[in-house]
Amino acid sequence: MKIITVSIMMTLCLALDALGQTAAAARDSVKPAADTVNVWTPTFVTGLNISQIAFSNWTQGGTDALAWTATVDGSYDYKGKIWNLQNHLRASYGRSRLGGAATITTDNNLLLENVLTYNLGWATNPFVSNTIITTLAEGYSYATSVPVPIANFFDPGYVTQSIGFAYSNTGNFTTRLGLATQEIFANKFRQYTDNPKTPDKMEAFKLETGFESVSRAKLHIANNMLLTTGLRLFTRFSNLTVWDVRWDNLIVAKVNSFINVNFTYELVYQKDQSPRTQMKEGLQLGVTYSIF
Repeated sequence: MKIITVSIMMTLCLALDALGQTAAAARDSVKPAADTVNVWTPTFVTGLNISQIAFSNWTQGGTDALAWTATVDGSYDYKGKIWNLQNHLRASYGRSRLGGAATITTDNNLLLENVLTYNLGWATNPFVSNTIITTLAEGYSYATSVPVPIANFFDPGYVTQSIGFAYSNTGNFTTRLGLATQEIFANKFRQYTDNPKTPDKMEAFKLETGFESVSRAKLHIANNMLLTTGLRLFTRFSNLTVWDVRWDNLIVAKVNSFINVNFTYELVYQKDQSPRTQMKEGLQLGVTYSIF
């Protein structure tokens, strides 16, 4: 709850401070160089992380194992004198097999985000955004001996539109807060969209309105180590005491230009998915390649 309060209060204070300025005076003081405006900047990084062990006539015990995760992280951003557009895509998919057991899914995420900002030259600027969160493929629960399907592509799918004010500190830290509308789509797994007030049917669509806060930061914690962290919060007007929380963290330690060690930690609290906090962490040695 402290994280939520700090994030909201920080953004509100910045927005109130900005409103005390005038747009005309601020624009006169901000004169970007000609070669830094009206420019599209693409970045696209792909990675493959593999963990493998095999045995032959090994007397100390053990079994063969193979795990892999493929990742894509890309953006295509536009910076203009007045309008800035940020497009971000992040996807990951992983599989694992232990001995002669069946292969299971270990990672399965897709995020697409678009943020359009109107540059007034203030400390905070108005924005509109659209965010899509779903799984790439069918996901299973392996809590029982027989895998149980619990999700699929856009089943459920979360689409959120937000409008408000955003603050950016030269790209190392950004935060935004706005009024938000969230649509949830489902097909087979309608427990995520069901309205408990209509027990005679299970809806395939749910519409929610509330507030959304998104904060991201990048920090070089060593010469060859980069920490990237992002916190998304969403609450509904119908129940402002309950917040959805998604906290993503990635530490990348560069061994050389294409080999690195990755540590990921993700925390999710979303009551319609589970009444308990969800956590996922991973430590991998991987190969990355920057296309742009």
